[in-house]
Amino acid sequence: MLEIWGRRSSSNVQALMWCVGELGLEHTRQDAGFIYGVTDTEDFAAMNPNRTVPVLRDDGGAPLWETGAILRYLAEVYGSASFWPEDPKQRAEVDKWAEWAKINVALGFTGPVFWRVVRTPEDERDANAIAAALRAFEAKLAIADDRLQTRDWLAGQEFTLADVQFGHVLYRYFDIEIDRRDWSALHRYFERLMERPAYQEHVAISYDELRA
Repeated sequence: MLEIWGRRSSSNVQALMWCVGELGLEHTRQDAGFIYGVTDTEDFAAMNPNRTVPVLRDDGGAPLWETGAILRYLAEVYGSASFWPEDPKQRAEVDKWAEWAKINVALGFTGPVFWRVVRTPEDERDANAIAAALRAFEAKLAIADDRLQTRDWLAGQEFTLADVQFGHVLYRYFDIEIDRRDWSALHRYFERLMERPAYQEHVAISYDELRA
């Protein structure tokens, strides 16, 4: 049984929970972080000295933290060969795009764009900073849009861990009130994500509690 600590409105927790949902894993989850507290307790610090979410324990084992490491662990232990290939070269291809998505997409959106648009009061927003961050972010999305012209999923023709790291950002990107590019392949890709039950359950959900 997986034990998970982290609030539903955390994008990192959403990536983890989407992965758990795709793999059909039995789990419990406790809200933690932001308005829910828990991360400020000594018991939590003993699991994760950074006091960040998510944290995962599998069957009472040692606590795991850092979303990418948790996702790779779940993929290795519970994922199919198509989700996390056994061949080292094929796995490296998936891992390459997963890492690219984490560093260039998730980090390029959550703080620079989402926080400035949603988590900042309207009269305190810096329109120029938002526009610059959005240009930089969409330059990375253009790489994905180009790849998705010739394949169904980010790393190839199969849904993989790379799509979890990349796709969990897209719901908020397409939902918040910003001027977006008129994407072609990327928008079709997002529509495919929205057809996945685990995505609907764990990612395509309200983030109203985060609004300024």
